Amino acid sequence: MAKGPAVQKMFDAIACRYDLMNRVMTMGQDQRWRRFVVEKAQVSGQVRVLDLATGTGDIAVLACRQCTTGMVIGADFSQNMLREAQKRFVDEPVSWQACDANCLPYQDQSFDAVTFGYLLRNVDDSLVVLREVFRVLKPGGRVVCLDTTPPDRSLTAPLVRMYFRFGIPLLGRMIARDKAAYAYLTGSTLEFHRAEALAALFREAGFGGVGYRKFMLGTIAVHWGSRG
Repeated sequence: MAKGPAVQKMFDAIACRYDLMNRVMTMGQDQRWRRFVVEKAQVSGQVRVLDLATGTGDIAVLACRQCTTGMVIGADFSQNMLREAQKRFVDEPVSWQACDANCLPYQDQSFDAVTFGYLLRNVDDSLVVLREVFRVLKPGGRVVCLDTTPPDRSLTAPLVRMYFRFGIPLLGRMIARDKAAYAYLTGSTLEFHRAEALAALFREAGFGGVGYRKFMLGTIAVHWGSRG
């Protein structure tokens, strides 16, 4: 069964408490990771940037502040998330647009950079989305992806897995009032590609210069690459 409709419904339901949950779940580290995404995207001056799965808009706005003479699109398929982004950043010149990452409504080679946070674990086929991103990037353009990654084997791994399986759903029930949504997000993390496997998918989609860096005890990874 395709993930799309259920994931869209879930994000629409948790949109109003999404930011608070992110701050609590990550102990306030999520903003630092988003700043790192924009740093790796190397956006400045008059460039066109697409931020997919923009959610409530943090990465899109950070990119917008780096390229004040360019254009930034914040795109998501959750209308409620886009409404929250518009409310939060009413004075920011970001173009908020609804779209499906599996079939982007943009012409080939339209953007200098494409960023996205927590997108790929919520789609049916990561490679399909990465090929769409490759299609809309200009030659020399950068792609940067922030997402969760299953923890590696280590002394702390059992504790990390326990936090994901029990702690995050409990926080979801207490703060977002939606235990089921955060139980899904936990499962989607533990079943997602490991960082090196995701890097291989970036290369398969056509990207060069692929690299990644892990954060938060190896449970978060930022991947990047470029279109040659």
